[in-house]
Amino acid sequence: MTGPTDDTRAARTAPPGPPRRATIRLLKQLFTDRLALMGDNAEAYGDVVRIAIGPKAMYLVNHPDLAKHVLADNAANYHKGIGLQEARRALGDGLLTSDGDTWKKQRRTIQPVFQPKRISRQAGIVASEVDGLIRRLAAHDGPVEILHEMTGLTLGVLGKTLLDAELGGYETLGHSFEAVQDQAMFEAVTLSMVPQWVPLKKQLHFRTAREDLRRIADELVDQRLANPVENGEDVLSRLIASGSEDGASRERMRDELITLLLAGHETTASTLGWAFHLIDEHPEVAERLYAEAVEVLGDRLPEYEDLRRLTFTVAVVEEVMRLYPPVWLLPRIAQADDEIGGYHVPAGSDVVVVPYTLHRHPGFWTDPERFDPGRFTAAERPPRYAYLPFGAGPRFCIGNSLGVMEAVFVLAMAARDLELRKVPDKVVEPEAMLSLRVRGGLPMTVHRRERTRRSEAA
Repeated sequence: MTGPTDDTRAARTAPPGPPRRATIRLLKQLFTDRLALMGDNAEAYGDVVRIAIGPKAMYLVNHPDLAKHVLADNAANYHKGIGLQEARRALGDGLLTSDGDTWKKQRRTIQPVFQPKRISRQAGIVASEVDGLIRRLAAHDGPVEILHEMTGLTLGVLGKTLLDAELGGYETLGHSFEAVQDQAMFEAVTLSMVPQWVPLKKQLHFRTAREDLRRIADELVDQRLANPVENGEDVLSRLIASGSEDGASRERMRDELITLLLAGHETTASTLGWAFHLIDEHPEVAERLYAEAVEVLGDRLPEYEDLRRLTFTVAVVEEVMRLYPPVWLLPRIAQADDEIGGYHVPAGSDVVVVPYTLHRHPGFWTDPERFDPGRFTAAERPPRYAYLPFGAGPRFCIGNSLGVMEAVFVLAMAARDLELRKVPDKVVEPEAMLSLRVRGGLPMTVHRRERTRRSEAA
């Protein structure tokens, strides 16, 4: 009888990772600097890393081929994981947190709303909303909280393009989603060991926020039921039609709406915040954006076809999402034993693909920390799974086309008409929550370009 082969032995071997004595340092990073936790260990131990923290072990995957295995080739073995599991208390079984047949049914219901032809027909609405934003910004004399403005814009666009509804009256949405994210990450980093009944301030805020989100979702459904749209193509109409066909509960519609409201505005708003920060740091990029916007758009609003002509603006958006991917972590839980990169991963393990570290992998990106939109205008593109701003595989982000169009329109119109500059001494740092946010907001001063002032005078 022969012994195990070298390949068999390798598959049974756990990946390298930090020693157990490093638990305190790892816990500190998990609480205070999750990006460093992932980046430091990927750099130190390679493309598959086992990070043991207390009773849990997390497997960090940091190579395009291995990301493809987890997210696409063997996606059925990997369900949603850390962070998203905890967010389920507020988001319910929406598209972001559900799995299996429930997820497939939800995806089939909502998918038609995001078809390219329908999204292209929404370009006029997006451009009009962005035009209103630019006018509001131009009227500011002092500093403006740019992330607040971007959140208002993305919620407005989401409401009109996907829900055929006005969201401007729901001013508590942003604060409620922030409380949900805070609680979800708190439960994730404490390994859910703090009982939910403990009256911590964070947990009290979460309960209030959850009720607020449920109230808003119910009001949106009630409004549509009272004012149905014949043959409506929006998400609300499709959810209600689906519910009448298969008996879906009000709770399921509520879960889908809350999930859409979070995912549909938070990621694009975060991307735009990082874009304005990076453009301010690189005046040469600002000037190229301005020149392209003037050449392509002149004084008119952008149209869907302009996305093919605003090539540098698109490249800026892509490079922003490389450095600061709005979804910085793609967490999964292995349902059965698996082998990743020659290493054994047991069932029940937390497996994470981290776009933030993958987008900085020195094997696939030259000078990876440098902001260089030219990477995305060059003839040679990076490998498909080296760049995952919208995830990959069956769970590829359903709203990617709308998000990119919105971001491109904002940057082109802002570059043409305005100059945005960070207030002095503002320290810009990332905050890794469910999305990758700018910690503490982004105050900026607004300066109208000379051509804008001439146009207003005329």
